[in-house]
Amino acid sequence: MDHAAHRASRHTGAGHDHAERAERADRIDRGGRASGASWVTAAKATLHCLTGCAVGEILGMAVGTALLWGNVPTMALAIVLAFVFGYSFTLFAVRRAGLGLKAAVKVALAADTVSIAVMELVDNGIIALVPGAMDAHLSEGLFWASLLGGFVVAFLVTTPVNKWLIGRGRGHAVVHAYH
Repeated sequence: MDHAAHRASRHTGAGHDHAERAERADRIDRGGRASGASWVTAAKATLHCLTGCAVGEILGMAVGTALLWGNVPTMALAIVLAFVFGYSFTLFAVRRAGLGLKAAVKVALAADTVSIAVMELVDNGIIALVPGAMDAHLSEGLFWASLLGGFVVAFLVTTPVNKWLIGRGRGHAVVHAYH
């Protein structure tokens, strides 16, 4: 996107569509003050984070369940893999933008740690609380329903956290400079 043209269109009033106005309105809190991050931006950041978490979580749960591991080692593997995949998606993106490995690792850690931690806490909490979910097999609907339901709840809980972080220049806000 040509940012200079976009800024120029702001001043002339040209180029504004309904989605842009809605996103700007999202950045205004109830008191009329700018909140620093829109809900759209927070949802996109959360979805990005959820993608990496979901890949790792599903892989860890599937491997642990297929190998007939107990609940604790299965959940531990799922959590570790969620962090690995969550960080790696961001790491790949910022490395592709030209950042060196050491700086890219710092950006990925700063961008994703809180988001992944909240997501994993909520998602694994849901799975642990659903009766029989941890003992369900890969072929059972309960396994998949609790896992996917946990992702939905984790998304809903983590989006406001990411909005707050981005509004303060933290979390996924540190990645935006490299997009």
